[in-house]
Amino acid sequence: MKIVSACLIGCQCRYDQRACLDAETEALLKEGKAIPVCPEQLGGLPTPRPPAEIVGGDGFDVLDSRARVIDRTGRDVTAEFLAGARQALRLAQAVGATSAVLKENSPSCGSSFVYDGTFSGNKTAGVGVTAALLIRSGIAVQSEQTK
Repeated sequence: MKIVSACLIGCQCRYDQRACLDAETEALLKEGKAIPVCPEQLGGLPTPRPPAEIVGGDGFDVLDSRARVIDRTGRDVTAEFLAGARQALRLAQAVGATSAVLKENSPSCGSSFVYDGTFSGNKTAGVGVTAALLIRSGIAVQSEQTK
């Protein structure tokens, strides 16, 4: 069993209330091999919502209190991102998931790249908050681009 970013199976849960449908990921769900999650919604953020980026590092730095997640309006949404990551991990553990397919570049789900915290469209190597927590918990994480 895998957990997958809900936007990849067509849920309109991204910050801009859009989906990023990925046919291969959707097929996992239809085959009963995946459970969709949206950590940002699980953490209590609304949809739509202002875009957010990690400032000062990546998801591992957020977990270790060395970085924060800030939305475009300047609001600190770190607590919501951490809460959503913990709920996604709880769901993964509840279904015995050993791997995850997550949306690349997301401050929650990015598995190789995240935006650099300047809201300029620049990406940097790193992982999102949920990806970091899953990795630390022994769950293999990959993006929809590398599966």
